[in-house]
Amino acid sequence: MIIVLDAGHGLMTPGKRTPDGMREYEFNRAVAKYAKEKLESYNHVEVNITHSDHLDVPLQTRTDFANSLKARCFVSIHANAYGRGWNGVGGIETYVYPSPTAEASRLAKNVQNELIKHTGLRNRGVKRANFHVLRETKMTSILVECGFMTNKHEATLLKSGAYRKLCAEAIVKGIASTYSLTKSTKLYRVQTGAFSNYENAMALLKKLKNAGFDAFIKKS
Repeated sequence: MIIVLDAGHGLMTPGKRTPDGMREYEFNRAVAKYAKEKLESYNHVEVNITHSDHLDVPLQTRTDFANSLKARCFVSIHANAYGRGWNGVGGIETYVYPSPTAEASRLAKNVQNELIKHTGLRNRGVKRANFHVLRETKMTSILVECGFMTNKHEATLLKSGAYRKLCAEAIVKGIASTYSLTKSTKLYRVQTGAFSNYENAMALLKKLKNAGFDAFIKKS
């Protein structure tokens, strides 16, 4: 399953920042990074990103890239704003295209619910909008707004590494529940030593078992 994560806007996009200077892209890219890492711990999942730390990738380039991958879903990550200065407008909302598929509506609802559950912020609900990334993508697509940059309390959260990880975890849980993703069960073996003397090997084995480890001796 191919998933595309889109950190909205770019580092130097004019106007996309808190009144005290944090760029929206700083938040968006961090959440996308954490979400990518978490999604890659699931079975049969490939994660791609559309954004760049070096330039503001045009919207058409982003959607063309996602379409070329024949991705299953596209999630655009953003922080919201209202007006130019500080104010009390706040909360989280998730967007779908005005005529959404049943899968897009389900994904949006699951991600929105997880974001509210994880953050405790105001639930502004699932909304519809004719945004380019929702209109021009040929796969299930949603856009999430994870808090308001123009709300002092929420701006403080948006700057926080802990909050960014929280949002990433919520988005991933929403995706995982929508598509019934399963966690990878890779096993890693730890070798404590190799001995030419059998008695020395047995002595270490006894110590390990006494310490509660499920140890054994294997001849090489």
